[in-house]
Amino acid sequence: MIYSQAISPPGQILSSEQILETLQKGLEGKFRNQGVLVLIPDHTRSVPLHPLFRALVDILHDAKRLDFMVALGTHPSLNEESIHKLVGITTEERTTRFKHIGLFNHEWDTPSALTSLGVIEQDEIKEIAGKSWHSSLPDEINIRINRAALEYDHIIILGPTFPHEVVGFSGGAKYLFPGISGPDMINATHWLGALAGVVGTIGIKDTPVRAMIHAAASRLKTPLTLVALTVEGHGLSGLFIGDHLSAWSEAADLSAQRHIRWVDKPFQRVLSCAPPMYDELWTGAKAMYKLEPAVAVGGEVVIHAPHLDVVSHVHGKYIYEIGYHILPYFLNDWGRFKHIPLGVLAHSTHLRGSGLMENGIEKPNVRVTLASKISAEDCARLKLGYLDPSKINVEEWKDKEEAGILYVPKAGEILYRGK
Repeated sequence: MIYSQAISPPGQILSSEQILETLQKGLEGKFRNQGVLVLIPDHTRSVPLHPLFRALVDILHDAKRLDFMVALGTHPSLNEESIHKLVGITTEERTTRFKHIGLFNHEWDTPSALTSLGVIEQDEIKEIAGKSWHSSLPDEINIRINRAALEYDHIIILGPTFPHEVVGFSGGAKYLFPGISGPDMINATHWLGALAGVVGTIGIKDTPVRAMIHAAASRLKTPLTLVALTVEGHGLSGLFIGDHLSAWSEAADLSAQRHIRWVDKPFQRVLSCAPPMYDELWTGAKAMYKLEPAVAVGGEVVIHAPHLDVVSHVHGKYIYEIGYHILPYFLNDWGRFKHIPLGVLAHSTHLRGSGLMENGIEKPNVRVTLASKISAEDCARLKLGYLDPSKINVEEWKDKEEAGILYVPKAGEILYRGK
């Protein structure tokens, strides 16, 4: 059921007044004397979180307890200053106006922070995975979640919906799994997405991973309300408040209209500029995910990220051990790689893209070149191409689509796909 919604005409965004009215209609007075936990994204997602945070605190003033948790998945934890910056408050405000509000990180790798909702057993995994099932998937999945999810009367999920490489469209119950889940669900969902393939997943509403997430969410007894956002530019073009299934479905439908660019013919080369909010390749890889479906076989994606100097703060050791490869590379030699966390293997295949093995030789469909502070030596070790970012003249890439060259000034959220 949708409690409240607002959609702007194409090319426009919702006004502050429309947003506030929609939030009030959908949320005000519904959580009186309840303990409420609000799940929010970190800085790697585009969302006007500053005004939304303040609006929610005001609207939910009659809650008995109101806390916010950053649904990090395995992203690095934010320090106090970074969390204040994320929600747009000053240090002084934290000790005055917002002193009663809890602001927390999810801790995916702290066992004491997690609790189990049960398991997804192999028969259900096979049914969910369908043709994407592979014996490399676990026999069962422990549905561990941050124990805070059971300590409140209600959970509100606040987050955007975009085309997504693992789940099809982001948002909704993805803020539970993998957002505030343990490593079992994080690894299993990402690996299932890798088995399905980026091109066969991204921008598609009903996917095996979405089904797995919803199956896990059905085990959670704490009531959920979703505030689903469709973000365009610096504003919102859609706002849907309701149960997590209905509100996510509406947001995904609007995202499919507003966030997918259909192209007449595939491009040979793409300069895909990763914005500064992607401060490690773990998230900057979205500059590849969102472009691969519009690149010709044998083409090239250059990830232009002159600010980026690290592969992954959390997973870098494993990534340097295995490098970036297509899915068949790992499946053809599974015994050699099965000790690597499945989420890391999934990330590797997502960045490297589609391809096939011929006579033991890896043949990716698209060349991936990194233009960042990560050195040429490291790129070679990671099996990626290298370009010195200082040698790239962005002007030379612009307005050449007829020649098969695409320039994307802010990559990572808009999906490009061939008709």
